[in-house]
Amino acid sequence: MSSATLTPPPPAPLHPVSSPGFRRCDTTGLAVCSTAERFIKFNAVAGVVFLLLGGIAAILLALTRWQVVHLLRVDWFYRILTFHGLNMLIFWILFFEVAVLYFACTVPLKARLYSPKVAWISFGMMLTGAIMVNTVIILGKADVLLTSYLPLLAHPAFYLGIILVAVGTLIAVFNYFATLYTAKRDQTYVGSVPLVTFGATAAAIIAVVTLLHGAIVMIPTFTYSMGWTPQPDPMWYRMIWWGLGHQSQQVNVCAMVAIWYLIANLATGAKPVNETVCRGAFVLYILFINLASAHHLLVDPGVGSAWKIWNTSYAMYLAVLASMIHGFTVPASVEMAMREKGHVKGLFGWVTSAPWRNPAFSGFVLSLLIFGFIGGITGVTLGTQQINIIAHNTLRITGHFHATVVGGTTLAFMALTYYVIPLMFRRDFIWRGAARVQPWLFGGGILLVSLGMSFAGSLGVPRRSYDIEPAGIFGGAAHLFLGVMGIGAVIAVIGLLLFAVLCVGTILFGEKNAGRPMADWGTAQAMVGSRVGSLAHDHWAMKGTMALTAVFLACFAVYYFANWKALADVWPVR
Repeated sequence: MSSATLTPPPPAPLHPVSSPGFRRCDTTGLAVCSTAERFIKFNAVAGVVFLLLGGIAAILLALTRWQVVHLLRVDWFYRILTFHGLNMLIFWILFFEVAVLYFACTVPLKARLYSPKVAWISFGMMLTGAIMVNTVIILGKADVLLTSYLPLLAHPAFYLGIILVAVGTLIAVFNYFATLYTAKRDQTYVGSVPLVTFGATAAAIIAVVTLLHGAIVMIPTFTYSMGWTPQPDPMWYRMIWWGLGHQSQQVNVCAMVAIWYLIANLATGAKPVNETVCRGAFVLYILFINLASAHHLLVDPGVGSAWKIWNTSYAMYLAVLASMIHGFTVPASVEMAMREKGHVKGLFGWVTSAPWRNPAFSGFVLSLLIFGFIGGITGVTLGTQQINIIAHNTLRITGHFHATVVGGTTLAFMALTYYVIPLMFRRDFIWRGAARVQPWLFGGGILLVSLGMSFAGSLGVPRRSYDIEPAGIFGGAAHLFLGVMGIGAVIAVIGLLLFAVLCVGTILFGEKNAGRPMADWGTAQAMVGSRVGSLAHDHWAMKGTMALTAVFLACFAVYYFANWKALADVWPVR
């Protein structure tokens, strides 16, 4: 009897591709759960619709803050500002993140989505709540802005709609964790979960804490708006609300970074330089990212200086460390992959040889650069208690989060869509030349918006102000930078509209790719004689990334100390 007959055959996968409810992806060969695929489509499409609504609002706002145009009336300015904030920062982001979660817990793990009924309930609640909120805003019953600070009061349907969105998202997160549990129980995968799933899990954990903050603050506000309970304390409201408002953007950060790793792998074959370190950075996000919420309260009298300094400095820097780890390991993994493919010429030969004609790759790189250089540097600096005094409630704050949420998260989500639609809807993109231009249009426009806002804010231009002319204190420089912001907004919205047309046009009219791989956007090609893994122990193979890191640190130091100089100019020490 041979030894082969003594060895039991490997167990058959519990959910083979041929079983009901699964299909094999013709491009990747992965098993795709049909139920998960359906809800990935629903949530992604809904997200793009809300992105489009928020983008239309964005151009109206930009053309109003651009003093030369000054488009809207004062009442409609604040109405559209509320509409823009909810659609861009909440609805677009949450719907797309649910799509990402459903992908991350099924496709990489070859698992079924836990419950289609739960997914329907989640989607129905989220969609109903978002429509309720938008309707109330447009009818002029909720001119309270995104933050809806008490004692400002909106129609009860406004708060109820937000509660429905928050609870619906929590239900989707439950579906995600239940799917992870059943996949582990049924052994649909071997070993640790892939890094993209690990990052999505970190986002889901933070989402639970975030949405619970939303429930804690919105439920008593809703009952107050109905006349059932007394008004909640405004300072209490502000503190708890920012556990929702700021931390919800940290859910975005985890999802965005997971997408960076995924696209880097798809476009160049990049693998994390050290996956343990990358996973540890996600854990740092879970433990410490909520502390950054405190930087919205740095001028509030309700909390002490020691609390402010601790939350925005010492402990928060552990979350900053996580971002810096990802900011290094993502480009380093791309550099290693490109050099192993034979692109070793000079310090940045790997950059010039990268697949720039792939809009997913270019979008991911622009997302990383805008988020890291503009959003990251400004965020850490403006989140310092003393410096915040000269920046709070100016357009500098708005310039910062347009770099993080829009230039970082939204651009990364757009980049992922160039793979999602061909793989999930099984249609190749129309107008591929326009698709290659789209990330540059949107990213370049947002960069101008962020810089225009930041420089105008440095001159004292306030945020959320309808008209700066009556003050009579702003000269030509402020108007110049507001013009830069306006021009950038026009370019960015053109990029956004192009993205929406490409997505809708592809879903309706794109060439079907069922039965064959998706049309290749362009991947990094290996040169003759190259060998994968040949640089695994050569740390100098990351020299290009090290040089970029040095540039980043130099920019950070210059910006940080320039802000201390600006503080000293208005706060002399005698």
